[in-house]
Amino acid sequence: MSLVIENLPEAIRTSKANLRKALPNYSEIFHEVEAEMNRKIAQIIKEREAGEAVIPILQYDEIVSGAVTSKGIATIRERGACIIRGVFPTQQVRDWDDEIGKYVEVNGLDEKLMHRAEDKYFGTLASAKPQIYGIYWSRPQVMARQSDSLTRTRVFLNKLWKSESEGRVHFDPEQTPVYADRIRRRPPGSASLGLSPHVDGGSVERWLDENFRKVYRHVFSGNWREYDAFDAAYRPDVQEIPSPAVCSMFRTFQGWTALTRQGKGDGTLQLIPIVNSMMYILLRSLQDDVAEDDLCGAEPGRALSVHSKWHTALANGLTSIPLMQPGDAVFWHSDVVHSVEDAHNGDGYSSVMYIGCTVGCAKNTAYLPGQSASFLAGKTPPDFPADNFEVDFVGRGTEADLTPLGKSQLGLS
Repeated sequence: MSLVIENLPEAIRTSKANLRKALPNYSEIFHEVEAEMNRKIAQIIKEREAGEAVIPILQYDEIVSGAVTSKGIATIRERGACIIRGVFPTQQVRDWDDEIGKYVEVNGLDEKLMHRAEDKYFGTLASAKPQIYGIYWSRPQVMARQSDSLTRTRVFLNKLWKSESEGRVHFDPEQTPVYADRIRRRPPGSASLGLSPHVDGGSVERWLDENFRKVYRHVFSGNWREYDAFDAAYRPDVQEIPSPAVCSMFRTFQGWTALTRQGKGDGTLQLIPIVNSMMYILLRSLQDDVAEDDLCGAEPGRALSVHSKWHTALANGLTSIPLMQPGDAVFWHSDVVHSVEDAHNGDGYSSVMYIGCTVGCAKNTAYLPGQSASFLAGKTPPDFPADNFEVDFVGRGTEADLTPLGKSQLGLS
């Protein structure tokens, strides 16, 4: 279901008044959470300056063999992100990257992008021009999504969540339905093509939607130490305000797979690796220096911006991910603050396929029919601006390219 709000300023005022009434010591609680964020940021900076891995790194073979340690899992759950090396063989990914390059060139995508539908989702961000290509159904994207290795990886990550709590089963971690997303393909020397810090998956809804408030029930009650960002209770039930590029599926992790070598300075991903930083963002908007009809700049249908003006405790935690090789993948919890570097100062293309982690639940199942119809017709999936570039594209993935698993993931089995 979608969330419809007719009078947003009034809805914000009402929600903030109710949240403050339920938590009269909201200022005291906020300062406790702020102190916790400062402690975590200081630890991140200490590790970063010592050259340590701020974002945990695993080998895909560790997942296959069950060799991931309990300490490794605890670190992923603390930082809300991880790098997984070698999900795909390097040569296979290089071949995919070449095929995507030809797919873009042969079908004249660069020319078509000049006439694409306006994507206002990132419009509130200081940097808001990511070099993202609106293609979803190239054969390499289809093949990667249905691969055994990426499926195994996503199931592993799904199982880091608490899929059963509050007397309910929230999702099936073994299911990985497709959420078709785009690619990023940044040419060398490109500048001002990044994204400033933000969170996807809901902006004003986090304060206004009843089920979002239940997700953060321990935060809004002041019992923030009991909050578990990996407890899936109520997350598959949240409602978003309809908008192109707002994800309407429940993703346990966002993620992408590297198609090219890329590291710091190559226009790559940056994270603030604190999985429960949302506590700070939520409570910050309740403080007395924020206007009654304002949520620290949050706007409906847009990415949830993290501003240096409002969220000063988080700013110094922004960390570029380590050097990625073709076939490596990065994943970050759906509440983790992230950004993309403005400038790509490397030598070649900096390219990735966006493939996150999804689970089996009613919310996600409801999205599949519209998406599968888009796949069969080569159209843009329901969540994105309806450019429909690929309808006539040569080399587009088709039903004939799907394995039984691929059909199941698209809801076509």
